[in-house]
Formats: sequence, structure tokens, C-alpha cells
Amino acid sequence: MRLLFRPSVAPLVLLLLSVLPILVAAQTQPESKPAGSKAANPKTAAPKPPTPDEELQRAISSAGNDRAALLRNLEAYLAKYPDSGQRPQIYRALVEASLQLRDTARAANYAERIVALMPDDMSMTLLTIELLERDGDEAALRRAVNYATRVLEYVQHSSMDEKSPRVSPEEWNAQKTRDSTAVLVMRGRLRSKLKDYTNAQKDLEESYKELPSAAAAAKLGELAEMNKNMTLAITQYARAFALADGANSNVNRREVRQKLGNVWRLAHGSDDGLGDFLLRTFDDVAQSAAAKPAAKNAGVREPREFQLRKAPDGTPLPLASLKGKILVMNFWATWCGPCHLVAPIFDRIALRYQGRDDVAFLAADCDDDETLVGPYLEAEKMRAQAVFADGLERALAVTAFPTVVVLGRDGQILYRAEGYTDETYEGQLASAVERAVSLER
Repeated sequence: MRLLFRPSVAPLVLLLLSVLPILVAAQTQPESKPAGSKAANPKTAAPKPPTPDEELQRAISSAGNDRAALLRNLEAYLAKYPDSGQRPQIYRALVEASLQLRDTARAANYAERIVALMPDDMSMTLLTIELLERDGDEAALRRAVNYATRVLEYVQHSSMDEKSPRVSPEEWNAQKTRDSTAVLVMRGRLRSKLKDYTNAQKDLEESYKELPSAAAAAKLGELAEMNKNMTLAITQYARAFALADGANSNVNRREVRQKLGNVWRLAHGSDDGLGDFLLRTFDDVAQSAAAKPAAKNAGVREPREFQLRKAPDGTPLPLASLKGKILVMNFWATWCGPCHLVAPIFDRIALRYQGRDDVAFLAADCDDDETLVGPYLEAEKMRAQAVFADGLERALAVTAFPTVVVLGRDGQILYRAEGYTDETYEGQLASAVERAVSLER
């Protein structure tokens, strides 16, 4: 899911290729007549009226490279055939032609028509918002806010089921966050232009809280300055200045610096102290961006010293409580395809040792998003004890999934297998576990 790019309107040549039939052969092929039939009298033969597709082809071809003529021709065609099945493609061509003629209002009009026909076309919806914002009148801005709300709901309700298999859950969630925060900034900006400052500030604060950005901070600085809150304006402008870089090309650092300098002088009478304040803000922003929840079991190196949690409820499971047992551990993740093949094999082998007090089987989940684990376990009916890996995968240098590790009672690795090979996998793993149990008796 990647929404926030500048949408490109389909080139006109695609309209010709995708929506029009090839008529040349039909127009040039003479009609076959049965033997012995007489030629029709040219004075009495009535010409066939052109079909709508033929008229559309003529409307496009007669315009040549003249975008103004194309716009006139296509609008005339739509006036004659208002319910044409080709409307979405024609509207797209009209949006492109209008933009090339710098007629923003007309481009917005046809973009809105496309959105009305195809409400799930988020790229066109984003372009519509941009065009309506350029138009600038109150009615246009209100419609733009409604469209922005629609895009935000689309992003927030999007499901991981829609992601490409090539995209990891972490990447998908990160992109979803970026999209959501960008749309919040967009809607906050639109609401600010409508002088709906209360809701504008809510959108911008929510965006900044979810993912700090120069765009959100800069707009919050403007609102604070407008409200004569110079202290808050200084803080927000300084944050925007610190966050603005190549990834935030929509924020001009020079302009932010000018606004910051202005409010600082209004508050302090001179530029004295501004440099030091900016450096502190840089440090604060960098520290905040780098701050992450403390890694579980940070600093722990010996596997037997790890404090794990049962999945999905989080009940503590210290590995020290399994002292004296051989540990057979399957490291997996919900998004890992081969893990789905190994899980039932692991369960079957674990079942053979059920009730034994000398061996324990643990299915160690390595998902970053732990909320995915409960539904997965419910659906897959995993029998082995599921736990959250909680950093144990780092201690054992697990870099691929699935990875099965057998630890002896002294913590030494007796067996390790990465990935899933073929139908011999189960036999090899069963033999390795039995060998480990026999050796450790």
C-alpha cells in the first residue's frame, strides 16, 4: 500500500489503445455480396451513421496535438453521449488536457467526476484534493476536506491481507503510518485554510504524535504564532527546522528559519540565544526519533537466563524454570510461508514427547507486531507451547525463518536447521531430537 505519490493521469495514447476498437479494417473492407446479385444503386444507398466509438475516434484524431481542440471535441462528444461507457477514460483525458492548458478548475471538475464513478481510486482522489486546494474557494476546500477524510479512512482500515508478499509486515506498517500521518497533515492544512483552527490543530497534533514530521511542526508553528503563543511557535518552528531534510521536500527550511527568527526576535528582542536553542532542539528531536522501547532481555547472553512470555497472553516463562531439560525451539513468524509447513511437523514431533520431563518444545514467535500472533495461533491450532522470542533469536543469531535449534542441558547447541527443505525434513528433525535426548541421558 503506497498512496502518497503524485498520481499520473493516463496518457492520451492509452485512451486510443484501450477504449477504442480498431475500425480501419471494418471501414475499408468491402461488403461481400452473393453471386449474381446486382450492384446497389449509388443514388439509393443510404450512408451508415457513425457509431459512438467511431465518433469518439474522430473526436480524438481530428484534434491532432491541439489539446484545446481535444478538450472541445471530447466535451462535445460527452454532451451528445452523456452516459457513454467510456466516461472514466474520457474524463482522465480531459483532466490531462485541462492541466496542460493550466485550467485547474476544469481539471478539478473532471477529476471529481472520476472519483464519483470510481470512489476507490485513491490516486485520483489525492489529485482531486490537490486541484481543489489550488482553486482555493471555500466550497472547493470543504469538498477537499471530505475527500481527505475518505483517504484517511481508506488508509486506516486497510488490511495487511492487501500487502505484497515481497513486503514485510514491518515495512507495510511503517508505510501505513507514513500515509496516515501525511493525510492528517493534508487535512489539517485544508481545515486551517477554512479557519477551522481547532480541528486543524487536532489533525496536526495527531500526525506529529504518530510520526514527527517537519510539515506537521511547521503548520503547528503557524497556528501558535497566529494565536500569539510565541513560546510554542518557537518550539514548533525549531522542530520543523530540525526535521526538514531531503525526505521532507514539501518544507522549505529557509522559510522555516525566517519564521523562527522572526518569532524569536518578537519574544526576545534579538537573535541572542537562538543558536543554542536550535542545537538543543536538534538533540531533542534526534533523541526522540531514536528512542524505542527497551529491548526485552537486553544484555542477556545465556539462553537459559532469558525471561520469555507465553503467547498470546504474555504470561511469564523464565527459561530457568526449564532447567535440566533439553530445549527444542522453532523460531517462526506469522508472515513466513515456510514456517506454515514446519509448524505441523514440529507439533507432531513434540506430541511424541508429551508428558516427558526431560525435554521441552517451544514455538518462539519473532513478529514485531505481537497483535498478529493471537489470531494466527487460533487459526492454526498450534499444539506446541507458543512463546514470544523476546530477543532470544538475537542471542542465538537467528537470521532466517524458520530456524529450529536444539539446546542441551548445558546450553550448548546440539542441532540447528534453517528453512524447510523437502519431505525428508521431518525425519531429520525427529532423529536429531532423539539423538539429543539419548546423548543427554
